[in-house]
Amino acid sequence: MDKQLHGIHFSLSHMGKLGKTQHLENRSLSFIFEPKDLVPFENAWEWQKKWQNSLMDNKSHPNAVWMLQHSSCYTLGRGGSEKNLLFSPASSPFELYRIDRGGEVTHHLPGQLVVYLVVDLHRYQMDLNWYLRKLENLIQDVLGSLGIASHSIDGLTGVWVEDVKVASIGIGCRRWITQHGFSLNVDCDLSGFDQIVPCGLQNHEIGNLQTWLPGLKVSDVQVVMKEFIKHHFDFVWIE
Repeated sequence: MDKQLHGIHFSLSHMGKLGKTQHLENRSLSFIFEPKDLVPFENAWEWQKKWQNSLMDNKSHPNAVWMLQHSSCYTLGRGGSEKNLLFSPASSPFELYRIDRGGEVTHHLPGQLVVYLVVDLHRYQMDLNWYLRKLENLIQDVLGSLGIASHSIDGLTGVWVEDVKVASIGIGCRRWITQHGFSLNVDCDLSGFDQIVPCGLQNHEIGNLQTWLPGLKVSDVQVVMKEFIKHHFDFVWIE
């Protein structure tokens, strides 16, 4: 079965020619997409839905990961409350999307690394709590490798440095195939967060990694993130 996405053509019949990967039964093939330009949210959402459908139709289909930056927008989870929008939805400062993930409202914008994972959890654990904690651990490992101590908070989802939230997580899942993922603030303009109650959490400050590592850029974090995703999910990258 051939597929076309992002202008990249691949054939599942050629998977065996990709470097003779050893112990493939214990690992998972995954495409990695790293767009260089800002990506409108609706484009990335459409890519994920198409990939998720392909995985549901064909269990041998590879997983996929996107690492990118978005044009400024807000997204609101399927059960999210508009009370957490400090503006009228009809006059949003940026594009506003009601989407098929859990959680409340968040803000995407340049200077924030966004990671989307379309992963077949049949290959890991069919347990969304396990998956959410795995994403938290992944982010904490990335920050630790940069010399930044971080932590999660019992009963909440995300990652904090000191008392400042730097990473938000929101996922969707159909038939144990995931969608969406997480965002990590690196050097973004945080003023847009003042227009919402991020993730529905009152009195939780939102921050940038650049506060602890001045001069840090998304490109610096992205290189490290790619390696830790590969390690945590035992991926074999198809680039």
